[in-house]
Amino acid sequence: MDRNPKQKTADKVLEPPVTYEMYAEWPDDGQRYEIVDGIMELMSPGPSTTHQAVSGELEFIIKQSCRKDYLVFDAPIDVILSETTVVQPDILMIHRSREHVVTKRGIEGPPDLVIEILSPGSHKRDKLVKRKAYAVHGVAEYWIVDIEARTLEQHHLLEDGRYELMNLFEGKDTVVSDKIPCVGFVMEDIFREIADWNR
Repeated sequence: MDRNPKQKTADKVLEPPVTYEMYAEWPDDGQRYEIVDGIMELMSPGPSTTHQAVSGELEFIIKQSCRKDYLVFDAPIDVILSETTVVQPDILMIHRSREHVVTKRGIEGPPDLVIEILSPGSHKRDKLVKRKAYAVHGVAEYWIVDIEARTLEQHHLLEDGRYELMNLFEGKDTVVSDKIPCVGFVMEDIFREIADWNR
């Protein structure tokens, strides 16, 4: 199989099914990739300044209240959900009782919380493709942050393996979670850094 990055076409770079081992051997070409159900795709271009600012502020706020009980990681880090599904969420949390899923390769198993911050080219992937993958592989809670709308969708995994939209936080709403009790912050605070920027 030819792995020359110059010969990849569109966003598809290796013929499926792609495994973690194939992904790990892919030469570093300065791009970031993910695999979902054996399909390897090129991720969106580097995050914008607003994306980075919101991600940094959200991670900082979460760490302040949750670091005693949770490990908090941010992209880029491989979350190996299976041999054919490897993703790089913006932020993730793992309860310290489950530290065993943290290895030299990355995170090998479902985080307790995954957070994706939408980029212009990631809406379909984050809201459909990755949402399904996170549910199938047992991620208990999934947040989708929309910078333009300034909202946070909170999805909880049901017993039948599907996500249910539990809440939509915005403005002065306080973000809380039944599954992650250390979480508690005012939604608009994560946009503090970009409040005066021209978007």
